[in-house]
Amino acid sequence: MTPPPLSLYIHVPWCVRKCPYCDFNSHSHTGELPEQDYLDALLADLDLDLHAVGGRALQSIFFGGGTPSLLMPQTIGAILDGVAARIAFAPDIEITLEANPGTTEQQRFDGFRAAGVNRLSLGVQSLNPKHLQALGRIHDREQALGAVRQARRAGFDNINLDLMHGLPGQSVEDAAADLGAAMALEPEHLSWYQLTIEANTEFYKRPPQLPADDTLAAIQDHGAALLAEQGYRQYEVSAFCRPGRSARHNRNYWLFGDYLGIGAGAHGKLTHRDGRIERTRKTRLPRDYLAAAGRCERGIEAVPADELAFEFMLNALRLTDGFPRALYQARTGLGWDTVAATIDRLVGRGLLRETETVVAPTALGQRFLNDVLAEFLG
Repeated sequence: MTPPPLSLYIHVPWCVRKCPYCDFNSHSHTGELPEQDYLDALLADLDLDLHAVGGRALQSIFFGGGTPSLLMPQTIGAILDGVAARIAFAPDIEITLEANPGTTEQQRFDGFRAAGVNRLSLGVQSLNPKHLQALGRIHDREQALGAVRQARRAGFDNINLDLMHGLPGQSVEDAAADLGAAMALEPEHLSWYQLTIEANTEFYKRPPQLPADDTLAAIQDHGAALLAEQGYRQYEVSAFCRPGRSARHNRNYWLFGDYLGIGAGAHGKLTHRDGRIERTRKTRLPRDYLAAAGRCERGIEAVPADELAFEFMLNALRLTDGFPRALYQARTGLGWDTVAATIDRLVGRGLLRETETVVAPTALGQRFLNDVLAEFLG
């Protein structure tokens, strides 16, 4: 079995302040970050994963968090240099860094670009002051607008904006205005997704009043139409882009590619030449990760054969264009007969469409994606 393309995820676990809706592995931190220690720990962590590279070049790198833009540009550059010394980079590698508009300035953007970052993902979330306050963001509207201008001046020509909808008290008109303001900034990519209340968050403990279901549906429909009018093509459940500007890193996830995960709480997915597919996870708490000094807990869990179909579909059916049928066997090692009957049944219900070479969700199937995926559970 030929291993799939390889990416690298690097987790930076610190934030200025934990947002009330966030269930990611992020931790509030004040004062100076232990950047050199974390750099050393990341590279030691990576060294223990090198056996899984198998001669592959990295197609993408993603600095996620937390707030990676809290790190100094010199640290980001040193991390990338350390990775490049260990694993080859594809000539057109995509290197993304998540940035919070409240933790950026022109000099930092210049430094990130000089360090080798060629794609920015800005966590704007809203451009409405009322909604920014409700979300507990540390930036305001002007800082968000300024961050985009600064990124452009630094030479970034591939920018994603994260934008939420379905916010507390948000109307269809509010959501449309927010989306219009974001599109006016002309980002190459928009991640436009609905706020959900997750366990282990402040919003879960004290839930805000979210819009009614019919309002949420109207926001989704109206917003998708606005995005299409402005030339943003929906290629995934919550991802919209200009032509040729889809996120390579995320597409590798959705097409069941491999990725190394380093950093506190990072997850990975690796395919071995004998066909085994494993999920990996690293020590979660930053202090424990740093204390381990390259000997962090490395949870490894094999994906059982009877769960592979679901795992594949969980990712691939998020894509509007679906996936090539041949990819299913190439990435799972399973024959098409293991899903053929389920696919036929879902096609009959109008939830999937199928040609001789491709399977994809219909508009109805994408709206009821959880129901579609449930059909692939053992």
